[in-house]
Amino acid sequence: MMKFSSILSILFLLLSTASAFQAPKPMVASASSTALNVFGNKKSAAAKAAAEELAAQYWQGEWVCKDCGYIYQRAECAGLFFEEQGPGFRCPQCSGPRRRYAKKVGDRVGTTLDGGDAPILIFSFGGVIATIAFGIWAVNNL
Repeated sequence: MMKFSSILSILFLLLSTASAFQAPKPMVASASSTALNVFGNKKSAAAKAAAEELAAQYWQGEWVCKDCGYIYQRAECAGLFFEEQGPGFRCPQCSGPRRRYAKKVGDRVGTTLDGGDAPILIFSFGGVIATIAFGIWAVNNL
């Protein structure tokens, strides 16, 4: 009886996996409204106008990393304008934060998008002064 049940289980196993040994069905090409564009997508006049309007909203010059001198290139960064990059964006070359980028006008590098390091320095010195003031107060009053 043991042999008969083991033979049945093997037979059932083979029949259940028989579909794995069948040849795959050929794929039939469905009718598609899109053509195969080997050289890229052809933009309509409306799409071109929308792209130009979007580009006009952003800085047309170059953004330069102040740490390493890397010039931001839209094509290397997912096609996004620099202003569209999120706060977590880092320089691809030196991993500097987004706030270290500045606008380049001719040969001069201008201010950064968020005002540069001035807010950081102001609050840092303010924190140092507040700490010293608290220390003096604590020594005199406690």
